[in-house]
Amino acid sequence: MQFFSYLTDEDVEYVHSASLEILEEVGLLVRNEKARNRCAEHGCVVDHETEMVQLPAHVVEKYRAMTPPTITLRGRDPKYDLTFPRELPVIATASSAPDIVDPVTGKARRATSDDIANIAHLVNELPGFDMFSISTLADDAPTGQFNLSRFYPALKNCLKPVRTSVLDVEEAKQILKLGELIAGSPEAFWERPFINFGYCAIVSPLTMDFDSTENLMFFAENGVTAYGTIAPMGGLSTPLSLSGMLTIMNAEWLAACTLAQMSKAGTEQIYNFLPVFADMRDGAYAPGAIEIGMMNSAVCQMARFYNVPAGGYLGLTNSKTPDAQAGFEKGMSPLLGAASGVDFIVMGGLQDALMTFDFGQLTIDNEIAQMIKKVRGGFGFSKESASLAEIKKTGAAGMFAANPATLERMHTATFMPELADRKLREQWEDEGASTIQQRALNKALDILSTANPAAFDLETDARIRREFEGIVAGDSQVPEGWVPFDFGIEVITRKKRVNRRRKQA
Repeated sequence: MQFFSYLTDEDVEYVHSASLEILEEVGLLVRNEKARNRCAEHGCVVDHETEMVQLPAHVVEKYRAMTPPTITLRGRDPKYDLTFPRELPVIATASSAPDIVDPVTGKARRATSDDIANIAHLVNELPGFDMFSISTLADDAPTGQFNLSRFYPALKNCLKPVRTSVLDVEEAKQILKLGELIAGSPEAFWERPFINFGYCAIVSPLTMDFDSTENLMFFAENGVTAYGTIAPMGGLSTPLSLSGMLTIMNAEWLAACTLAQMSKAGTEQIYNFLPVFADMRDGAYAPGAIEIGMMNSAVCQMARFYNVPAGGYLGLTNSKTPDAQAGFEKGMSPLLGAASGVDFIVMGGLQDALMTFDFGQLTIDNEIAQMIKKVRGGFGFSKESASLAEIKKTGAAGMFAANPATLERMHTATFMPELADRKLREQWEDEGASTIQQRALNKALDILSTANPAAFDLETDARIRREFEGIVAGDSQVPEGWVPFDFGIEVITRKKRVNRRRKQA
């Protein structure tokens, strides 16, 4: 498949050389002393008083070349392990919203660990999502168990790869201990470590904070699967231009990648970004902007230049409900990313500029994810699929519906959505005139009303609860009062629709 691109080869080369110039002449503010010392040991110019680190071009080139061309994200069940790049993009939920739309009241509230358990159950059963990037925070987390209260219900209810960020190394160690308990022993876990982390090592512009940089080094040193995300904001933390943003965030990615390889050569990375432009009318955070997709297209080109996987936060929205705005914002940027060759898309379930999760939105996004994969699967052109012999045999004014080939292809040639409505208006009205949000919530409820095949066995759960006193329940169960929408479907016999194209007598 040929990928769409904005940049010429010369443009890509310029962005790379300009990034090297920034790192060598300007450098980064590095708040972590261990990181500064590591950079100094590997040939960088370090001023401990100002905390500035300048990275010579030859140093950056040496270490970024050590980055492997693939990354593997692991799930509790090995059949869900993901190694990419691959033919189809890996699609994950978006993460870390503080709020959730309550499916009973329809109002936003603080999210809890129970919500995470239910979302994990849904993601486990929704085929569009390959990974659960933990969608919300947990407002009910006990003291000292902030991210444990997120990872535990997520891993308890989802066999696919699970990831989120942690505050510091101590939290990371706590989560890794959880992994050992799930696996049954430290040896079993480290033979195939199935917990994945994320971090934001760079605070744009050109700053490395203490804790996330500490996390970066810890993950690399210990062979823990993790990837960084660069999240600049055009007009505030980067120049207000697509090219300017690309140049500075490329330099930031190279810096993070260099430190990771200094920590352990061969550390897997994703060229992963959440580039956002501020709406300069009021400074509003605008992750639903079409420019996000445009930036991701350029990111894909830079990633291919560096021979690493490309990823990005696409399909986000500023809308507060699954309306038309959510539809076009969630559809356009991931489609552009897929056409540009993106390998990893973080998109599902969130509204309101990443602040709020919605169960209905998640199931809608599941269909968007499947359509994106359909696009990326390509045309599948071949002499056989061109069907010349079939066309000749059927002939003029013929009908292809009854052909054996049509029957063979009916479930594979096109994507058949469950939630998108394709009925005639009369039938839709007769069946209750439902909205896609109502149908989506009913689908989510239907899934949550069935037993979860991912749930821990009693022995595993008891082992975890003995280790972490007072840990949240972590069980998936239908919230009290959540009932399906009743569309009041009636069977009505109608007169045959009049063909308006015919002249009326």
